[in-house]
Amino acid sequence: MIPPVSVGPTPRDTVLEDGTAKLYRFRRTGPTDPGLPVLLVPSMINRWYVMDLRPGVSLAGALVDAGLDTWLLDWGSPEDEDRYRTWADAVDRIARMVRRTKRETGADRVVLLGYCMGATIGAVYASLYPDDVAGFINLGGPIDFSHAGLLGALVDRAHFDPEEVTAGGNLPAELMQSGFLALRPTGQLTKWVGLLDRGLDPDYRAAFAAIETWANDNISFPVRTYVTYIRELYQENRLMAGGHSVHGRPVNLANIRCPVLTITASRDHICPPASALALNDRVSTDDVETIEVPGGHVGMMVGSRAPKTLYPAIADWIHRHEIRRREAHPQRTDPREAPSHKHRASTALLQ
Repeated sequence: MIPPVSVGPTPRDTVLEDGTAKLYRFRRTGPTDPGLPVLLVPSMINRWYVMDLRPGVSLAGALVDAGLDTWLLDWGSPEDEDRYRTWADAVDRIARMVRRTKRETGADRVVLLGYCMGATIGAVYASLYPDDVAGFINLGGPIDFSHAGLLGALVDRAHFDPEEVTAGGNLPAELMQSGFLALRPTGQLTKWVGLLDRGLDPDYRAAFAAIETWANDNISFPVRTYVTYIRELYQENRLMAGGHSVHGRPVNLANIRCPVLTITASRDHICPPASALALNDRVSTDDVETIEVPGGHVGMMVGSRAPKTLYPAIADWIHRHEIRRREAHPQRTDPREAPSHKHRASTALLQ
C-alpha cells in the first residue's frame, strides 16, 4: 500500500504574486546566517516542490536548516492567456523576484540556484544582470545543447517543428510527459518492479509515493516560451554559438563574474554532464567548482543520497563563498571591483 503523500513540507510564506507565479520565503526557526539570500529557480515545466519534496528530502529545508535565508520562485501553472508569454517574459519574472528579494532583505545581491531548465534561464539572467548575482549554482541545467543527448535527438530540426506541436495553444502537460517517457521506454516497468522488490520498506514506499506524485503532477508550457527554448537553444544552440538575445540585449555567458558551482549527475539523460559543464569554460570568473553525483536527473535532487551528501555540499559552498566575500572586501558592493579568485576546482564524485 502506498502511504499518503505530504509534499512541500517546509513552512513558507508567499511574499509576492506575479500572475500565476509566486515568490516564497521559507521560514527560519534557528540561528540564521546574516549573509545573502538564496533564490531557488526550478524548471518551468515541472512543479516547484521537487526542491521541497518531503520531510527529510528537501533542498529548501536543508538550506533553511543550514541557516540560509532561502527563497523560491514558483512559476505556477500557465493559463490559456499565458500562451503569449515569451522567453524574455520569463527572464523578466526572475528579475522581479530578485528585486523583491533584495528589497525585503536589504541585500545588494542574491545567490541564484537553478535546477534543470531553471538553471538554463538562470544563467541567461546572470549574464544580463551580473551585478545582482553573488553566486550562481547550476544544478543539472543544460547550457551547451550540442550535448543534449536523446532529448536533443527528439527535437532535432530535421523532423521537429515546435510551432506545429503548439498550434492549438500552450504545450499540453500530457505531451511533455510522453516525450520524457519516450527517453526511457522501459522506465515505467522498471520502477514498478522496484516497488515490488522493496515494497515492504516504509521509507522506500514513502519516497516512491512522493516522487510519483511530483512526476505525474505536470503543467503545460507557455507556447511562445517553448518555441524559443526549442528553436534557439536546442536546435540552434545560440546560448553557446551566439545570437541569443533578450529584449534585443545579447546574452554572453562571459558576463558572469561571480563564483560558479556546476553540479552534474553521472547518468543524467535530460542534461548530460557535458552540457552543464560547458558553463564553466564560458564564464569569466576563475572561481569555478564542480560536483558530480551518481544517478539521474531527478535522483540527484531527491534521491536517498541527496540529503546526506549533495544538500550539505551546496550549503557549505554558499557559506564558504559568503564568508570569503565578506572577509576579502567587507565594504565592497560592486563585483566588478573584486579581484578574481584563482580557484578552479573539481569535487570528487559524491557517494
